[in-house]
Amino acid sequence: MNILQKEKNILLLSIFIGTFITIIFILTTKSYSYNIQKGIANEVIRLHVLANSDENYDQQLKIKVKDSVIKMLENELNNSMSKDETRIILLQNLNKIEQKAKQIIEENGYNYNVIAKITFDYFPTKQYGDIILPAGEYEALKIEIGEAKGQNWWCVMFPPLCFIDVSVKEVPKEEKDKLKNILTDTEYDIITKAKNKNDIPIKIKFKIVEIWQNKFSEN
Repeated sequence: MNILQKEKNILLLSIFIGTFITIIFILTTKSYSYNIQKGIANEVIRLHVLANSDENYDQQLKIKVKDSVIKMLENELNNSMSKDETRIILLQNLNKIEQKAKQIIEENGYNYNVIAKITFDYFPTKQYGDIILPAGEYEALKIEIGEAKGQNWWCVMFPPLCFIDVSVKEVPKEEKDKLKNILTDTEYDIITKAKNKNDIPIKIKFKIVEIWQNKFSEN
């Protein structure tokens, strides 16, 4: 066997080993992040608001609807002690949520229909201050405005992170404590430390799983 053939074989073997290691890493990462996401999803309930379209006026209207609904529910949800309690509050107020949304829409000169429901939706990896929630399926209050073909608004209704100023760089300790009380130590550490430089691999894991999930959802 000549030197050129040996080098070719070594190159092919290196490619094979590299591909094998990459596949094992992706599968292991997918399984690990999937389990973490499922554990978190079992304890939180989120908000998903869809605008009528991506036109600027529809996007502004979406924010007004979101703000009005959150303000209407703030007192009740801030006193909620569990995901189940929050779900009950939301279910009891679905009609009020729709009515409030329609009121805001009409006050702004539009006549869109509104549908509010509790459902399960896919959420991309999302950052709230110094907390990162992994991509995956979560239970959520879903508010659809008009044709619901515009960009989304996402936040967390339990624990009530929706009521935190979105511009804050760090979630208040009392809100983090609520998360700490409902999540495992591992889950809590991952979502609250993912911004630290030493925990960059966690963000990469979340992103790999998100890309993987998106790939399969397109097929």
